[in-house]
Amino acid sequence: MSEHLENKVENVLNSIVESIADNVSKQKSVRFSEQQNAVTTQMNKLFGRQKSVHNILGGGKSADVLLWRNKKISSSVLTGATAIWVLFEWLNYHFLTLLCLALVIGMLIQFLWSNASGMLSRSPSEVPRLVLPDELFTNIAVSICAQINQLLGFIQDVACGKNLKNFLMVVGSLWAAAVIGSWCNFLTLFYIGFVCAHTLPVLYEKYEDQVDDLVCNLIGQLQSQFSKLDKSVLSKVPKGNIKLKKNE
Repeated sequence: MSEHLENKVENVLNSIVESIADNVSKQKSVRFSEQQNAVTTQMNKLFGRQKSVHNILGGGKSADVLLWRNKKISSSVLTGATAIWVLFEWLNYHFLTLLCLALVIGMLIQFLWSNASGMLSRSPSEVPRLVLPDELFTNIAVSICAQINQLLGFIQDVACGKNLKNFLMVVGSLWAAAVIGSWCNFLTLFYIGFVCAHTLPVLYEKYEDQVDDLVCNLIGQLQSQFSKLDKSVLSKVPKGNIKLKKNE
């Protein structure tokens, strides 16, 4: 009886030890697969980015507007830009004309308000006055200047650097922008960029995984095609050493 009881206890202990070992091995495999998936996901990020789209765009109020965190503000900004583009491009209005018409409308509103308040025995000082703060223009000028200096610094770094690939990419991008600019005027080009800035980031944030997979697959196909071209054509091009003779 004692031997039979000892065998039962030993079997129970062995089963417990085996179950614990199985659970530990499963947890290790799950953690390894999760880490591998995290590394693969990080490698498949667009341009190898590690920050979120909101942080890349600055993480402030401008990023909130571009990513439609507040739909009322974002829609109002986009509607205002569309209205300005329609007035200038489709209706062929000029900036001076619109400015004068806006001032005339503002003067008429204040004139009617002042006279109506006088007839109703109200103080004329209650007429609303529009005053633009100095900080608004200062902040706009500072931000524009900072962006221009950053762009100029980037172009100069690429031009003075020794990376031929980056140099050709920047030159090609500027050439493509010049060609696109010849198709339309500056206002239309600026409006297209404004609309893209208010649509592409939010679409990418919504369909981030699909876009990353598509771009990674496209880059992989391009690399495979380039390797085939290299093996079939570029590797067969003779490369001779050109020696310059010094004239005595």
